Amino acid sequence: MKALVFHRPKKVTLDTVPDPIIEKNNDIILKVTSTAICGSDLHIYNGLIPQVRPMVMGHEFMGVVEEVGKDIKHLKRGDRVVVPFPIACGQCFFCEHQLSTHCENSNSNYGPEGGLLREKGAALFGYTDLYGGYSGGQAEYVRVPFANFGPRKIDQSLTDDQVLFLTDIFPTGWSAVDWADLKGGETVAVFGCGPVGVMAMKAAWLKGAKRVIGIDHLPYRMEVAQKSAKAEVINFKEHDPAEIIREMTGGRGADVVIDAVGMEADRTLFDKAAQFVHLEAGTLNALKMAVRAVRRGGVVSVVGVYGTTYDNFPWGQIFDKGLRLVGGQAPVHKYIDELLGLVRDKKVFLDDIISHRLPLDKISEAYHIFNNKEDKCMKVVLKPHG
Repeated sequence: MKALVFHRPKKVTLDTVPDPIIEKNNDIILKVTSTAICGSDLHIYNGLIPQVRPMVMGHEFMGVVEEVGKDIKHLKRGDRVVVPFPIACGQCFFCEHQLSTHCENSNSNYGPEGGLLREKGAALFGYTDLYGGYSGGQAEYVRVPFANFGPRKIDQSLTDDQVLFLTDIFPTGWSAVDWADLKGGETVAVFGCGPVGVMAMKAAWLKGAKRVIGIDHLPYRMEVAQKSAKAEVINFKEHDPAEIIREMTGGRGADVVIDAVGMEADRTLFDKAAQFVHLEAGTLNALKMAVRAVRRGGVVSVVGVYGTTYDNFPWGQIFDKGLRLVGGQAPVHKYIDELLGLVRDKKVFLDDIISHRLPLDKISEAYHIFNNKEDKCMKVVLKPHG
């Protein structure tokens, strides 16, 4: 089959690789009908999260069941499913507590420490050997383990484009808001008007926010936030977002600030030099801006990915302001059924952020334009089978 293979930073190619096979009785083989490139794929692409051997990438995908293991109970060949990006067993302590991204059984590199290179959480599709080394779904076919727990059936009334983002970015945006425990009437500011940020903005409205503000510096992304998520926007290259948000909120700051950027925020040459000295991947700039922009006693919710420890972490400021800081990978299994219902009932639309639809054989080019933010590239969806 054809699949997108990571070889080294900035080097991904569409290769011919062996077809996946059933390896365990609770596996399924999926014929991929739609897959997408996620911003966190770029962390591997740019070398911020290390991967030594070649591997098939991609954790946002859906398709049609091609083959089932003998222990599969609720799926059959021909069923159409969407697949959460974390790989989780459904039976361990963390899965039973709806914390599927901390599954104890899916990742051979699992451990309680949560270190940089060892003792990580649950396995993730196509997301390095640190997270299990499973082949991802930017391919014609993919093996899905623990398939009694993960995949959700999709009926024919919904298109792939309508539900594909239930794999990751909508549950991730939803998690960021849900963790903040909105009561209704809050001002929610989101750093990053990329796909996850826009999904967080949509979630904020659904959770009762009174005002939603998006912060970015790319005009086309801010336009999407305005049009798709009905957000007010601030260009951080033109204005200090913390000062503007305080002016908008009686001098206090936003009740909730979401960091949907993570370690790939804009950096100065000084930042890059300091991070090289301290062996840090990327920067804390987005988180630091979020801490400034939130009101005292507010919540900073982090779904942008950070891969290392960081020097000069603003703990004193967090302590003085009495903030609640939450974050992590989204427990998609916890939310996906509720979110599928919102899509089915037309209470939210997810496909209006798609900027590029391409065949799989254009995926190397798609990585280039997505990584370099060319051609107003917001979100790329690829069709492996035409």
